[in-house]
Amino acid sequence: MKKRTLIIGMTAVIIFGLTFGYAASGGTTEPGTESDPLVSKSYVDAKTMYTPIQLTAGQRLVGSEGTEIILRSGIATAIDNGANGVSDITAGADLMTGTQVGLNHLLLVPRDDGRGITAVTDIWVMIRGDYTIN
Repeated sequence: MKKRTLIIGMTAVIIFGLTFGYAASGGTTEPGTESDPLVSKSYVDAKTMYTPIQLTAGQRLVGSEGTEIILRSGIATAIDNGANGVSDITAGADLMTGTQVGLNHLLLVPRDDGRGITAVTDIWVMIRGDYTIN
């Protein structure tokens, strides 16, 4: 009889704990809510995959905040914002305007303030994030 009472008591505690936890979390685990938004595969792909882009000599690629750039071929130089450069994550350096970008180096545009790269020759880059080409 004691064992049965103990099992019933433990079951009640577990059920109460689960119910309380569910209520404390907002009471919903429905997908598509503000706490669990739905996103499409194309949105995830666009945010997580690099896109190959070709630029011709003289074109400028200006990234938005958080844009990642990898120079795959050709020669390119950095564009700074007048005070700070483009972050070269691979080299651990800040590239100022005119500094040559290393092949296969990961560049990060830290803010949406005009930083990016200029194609000296025809180049190919892999890019993730928002950008404009001038």
